Amino acid sequence: MEALYSEKIDDFRAEFLDLHPYNQAEFFSELDDEDRAKVYNFLSPEEMADLFENLEADEEDFKDVLAQMNPNYAADMLSNMYADDAVDVLNELDKDQVASYLTIMDEEAAQEIKDLLHYEEYTAGSIMTTEFIAISANQTVRSAMYILKKEAPQAETIYYIFVVDEDKRLAGVISLRDLIVADDETMIAEVMNDRVVSVSVGEDQEEVARMMRDYNFLALPVVDFQNHLLGIITVDDIMDVMEEEASDDYSKLAGIADLDTVDRNPLAAAKKRLPWLIILLFLGMFTASLIGRFEDTLDKVAILAVFIPLIAGMAGNTGTQALAVAVRGIATGDLDKESKWNIILREAGTGFITGAVCGILITFVVYFWKGELFLGALVGISIFITLIIATLAGSLVPLLMHRLKIDPAVASGPFITTINDIISILIYFGIATAFMSYLTK
Repeated sequence: MEALYSEKIDDFRAEFLDLHPYNQAEFFSELDDEDRAKVYNFLSPEEMADLFENLEADEEDFKDVLAQMNPNYAADMLSNMYADDAVDVLNELDKDQVASYLTIMDEEAAQEIKDLLHYEEYTAGSIMTTEFIAISANQTVRSAMYILKKEAPQAETIYYIFVVDEDKRLAGVISLRDLIVADDETMIAEVMNDRVVSVSVGEDQEEVARMMRDYNFLALPVVDFQNHLLGIITVDDIMDVMEEEASDDYSKLAGIADLDTVDRNPLAAAKKRLPWLIILLFLGMFTASLIGRFEDTLDKVAILAVFIPLIAGMAGNTGTQALAVAVRGIATGDLDKESKWNIILREAGTGFITGAVCGILITFVVYFWKGELFLGALVGISIFITLIIATLAGSLVPLLMHRLKIDPAVASGPFITTINDIISILIYFGIATAFMSYLTK
């Protein structure tokens, strides 16, 4: 900071370039616009590219940051970034701005970025990189090593080298270790592994993340429908995807539109939260009107009102637990391996056991507290039935949404809780009304 303020370029560069790119990005994020302008003068576009690849999209507005740079400087920086990282940045901009930068960028880099930009967002094509090393099956290890040394500086990873045939179709893969230990005159076809796992360019990024987790890969090849090798997805990109998907699911479970960005403006934060809150407000009004329909029952047995929060709260809690398990199972793919009937039976059994235990427990608590055995039995039976239905609802709603190709996380905790409130009130007062004669004795 001292070198930056005093504009000692050599001292600043010596200290700054000795930092890891992640730490460079952290330092840059703390600067104001005036100090950032100095950094642009002190660093080359290539050096700035290393920093920019480590900036967090949820902490920085790429549109504003690029606007602070000279357009030619920004274009050169984007040209020196890995193509998939440059695409992530350009996806944050308006189409006119993207076209402007592509026009003044290096022609080869611009073409690579254009090839990636047309892939649908959140697919394998949108997160893959075209900077990989491919060799031929009918060449020697010696010639492959020559290609590796030549192309390694531009490649995103060199730990896997992919093998293609004459038509650029994916034929196999060889690890860097196997390539190094093989005899120089050995043909690649003899040492490569032809049982290579790949993903389609249109595959959802969440499924790609699961595959890399299951196979413990550092990189995964991306192919088209004819098995042509188009690019690779590296583990660092998958870590970003997993964080993004987890944040997205959590925000939906919380009933918030987006938690990826921290809104320092209260108005912006309120705008994101209000839609769900307004929906839940009207559902809450429906719950209130439902209680109003049982006004006669409450007038005759006022003590029933004491247990409304208890029963509604238990329904909401057990429904949210089942929802969390179901959404996580869908997200990890575990539930796809299991029969839906097995899931339903398991959740029904879970609801039955928890309902029975809680129901019996509350029956005795109410009896010793109020001295009313029938009242205790009424509350206990209501909780028993409510917990079974709430558990089933918490698991079945996300399963149904998943079947209909709707993101199951939108069956958020607040939504399930409110629905279960309505169900529990109906059960509780329905039973109370049916046995009113026993309660008023």
